[in-house]
Amino acid sequence: MMHAQRGLHSESFTDKVTAISKIKAESVSKVYSSKKSQFVALDRVSFHVDAHEFVSFVGPSGCGKSSLLRILAGLETMTTGSLRISGHEIDGPGADRGMVFQSYTLFPWLSVRENIEFGLTLKGVPLFEKRAIADHFMELVGLHKFARALPKELSGGMKQRVAIARALANNPEVLLMDEPFGALDPQTKNAMQELLLRIWEKEKTTVVFITHDIEEAIFLSERVYVMQAHPGTIRQEIMIPRGLREVEDVKDSGAFLKLKKQIVSLIGNHEE
Repeated sequence: MMHAQRGLHSESFTDKVTAISKIKAESVSKVYSSKKSQFVALDRVSFHVDAHEFVSFVGPSGCGKSSLLRILAGLETMTTGSLRISGHEIDGPGADRGMVFQSYTLFPWLSVRENIEFGLTLKGVPLFEKRAIADHFMELVGLHKFARALPKELSGGMKQRVAIARALANNPEVLLMDEPFGALDPQTKNAMQELLLRIWEKEKTTVVFITHDIEEAIFLSERVYVMQAHPGTIRQEIMIPRGLREVEDVKDSGAFLKLKKQIVSLIGNHEE
């Protein structure tokens, strides 16, 4: 299938040689101002995300995680700093980024298939190709049998699968996810984490994931940025060992629990 091949986002020769970061942030600050006061949400935040990488941001409430993601999405502007995707400065929303929120943001009057096809329709993708792309992603998220269902007929986990499929169907360079599983029950949340990993391993889309759940960040990510609040800054970058997820009962393993303890300590030492 043509789109499935495009979804691999294969690097150019130059990318492979120079290893240019897909996302590069340098001294990004965000200040919210009112007539009476100013609130520094982000203070000189710098980080990078490489092509095909899965990176999470964790931290206490008020550390600026969601503000950072909205700036990445082009939904908000930074006050100072530089933020580039594939070397280009972000100056607003773009088709190179897909967004998945905690709320499902589906069109209630459209079927599962129509929701997934929505962006492709706006782009004028031919019907045959559009249907093939939707079929691919419905199969990928396990919703092919629900192609004609409306959102009101779906569970929370199923709605979020549609939202993920819709974002990926547009073939973004970067998938931005803002606590997408935060509203789900624990069993569904665990199932969605495993599904997301399978999708990422197959599609290799670059993912930036925001969560307050430390276990979720460790389980999903290759790297985790730990943030602190007041003002929002990056406290530390944590590398997740390769092969950690292949360990049986990974979340109960010694290596996993050690990482969790480290991140809990970093966040706890800087919460008020």
